[in-house]
Amino acid sequence: MKKLTLNNFVDQKRPASHIMFAVISALSVVFTLLKNKSSIPFAEIFLIFLIGLLQLEVFIFAARKIFAGKDYQPSVSGKDFMRAMLIRFMVFITLCFVAAFVIILICWIGLGFLRGYGADVAITEFFEYEFSGWFRATVGGLSIGALIFIIIQWQDALKREQKLREENLVFQNETLRSQVNPHFLFNSLNTVSSLIQTDPARADQFVGNLASVYRYILENGKKDKVPIQAELELTNRYFDLHRVRDEEKITLNVDYTGADSFQILPVSLLILIENAIKHNSATRERPLNISIFFEGDNLVVRNSLQKKASGVKSTGIGLKNLGERISLISGRKLVVEESFDYFTVKIPLLK
Repeated sequence: MKKLTLNNFVDQKRPASHIMFAVISALSVVFTLLKNKSSIPFAEIFLIFLIGLLQLEVFIFAARKIFAGKDYQPSVSGKDFMRAMLIRFMVFITLCFVAAFVIILICWIGLGFLRGYGADVAITEFFEYEFSGWFRATVGGLSIGALIFIIIQWQDALKREQKLREENLVFQNETLRSQVNPHFLFNSLNTVSSLIQTDPARADQFVGNLASVYRYILENGKKDKVPIQAELELTNRYFDLHRVRDEEKITLNVDYTGADSFQILPVSLLILIENAIKHNSATRERPLNISIFFEGDNLVVRNSLQKKASGVKSTGIGLKNLGERISLISGRKLVVEESFDYFTVKIPLLK
């Protein structure tokens, strides 16, 4: 049985929630009857119940639309969060007050007809005897309702932040494990050993690129975003390490158009480059072609699809992990597309 929470209670997609709203409205009618010792006709009792139920449904619907959503990300400061909440609170109070006023006025006119007098008399009576009490009760109820939704949203933001921290810890550990693995170091050391004997200058450049890659991972692994230019520079250095070893077997084409104002999740490009190299075959006759270019507010990484005959076991840093971190930070999805010729990943860019 699903645990009943405040968030579930206000979920209007659940039939049980509407039943609970009706129960609350019925209890308010009982309270009104106990408060008012004079007898009230059944038609008026039903009208009071209908007014309460309609207002409750409208208030909760408006609150879910105004306060709910994924636009409050862990990267948003507490000050910005509270400012957004205050603006939404004012919008909520205003819209719901107008809606409640229209509902009560229409129902009061209907009540006037039941009592045998016209709309003008009903409206006059409402403003003279009922408006003050209705105004205090409505504003008070709306304020309590808005506070409840703010608390729900704040709790969701804290949960997302905690989840992001946990994902970051996993990501940092897995990223370092992936890059500092015996196979990668073995190949790199073999390359350096060979270059020292044949081309010392190139060996020195290789060691410099290798050190830059590790330094970048250590310095930026804990960050939520880095400038896109820094990430592209890391990608070029990382690719140079493979190009020295694989020569013409792998090609990288980077289109820098549109790279000025955006930021990106750190080490995300390196993960995708590594993923392409790991899972595809590359020969001089049929090189692995990797392209990086901008498409709107996405950075696209596309490689020619030429899967290895024997599958390669994943190390744990996969597209799923990367996609979850991007979703937590930006609220957007990592797009993965595979056709007959290409494997394409679109990374949402950050500002």
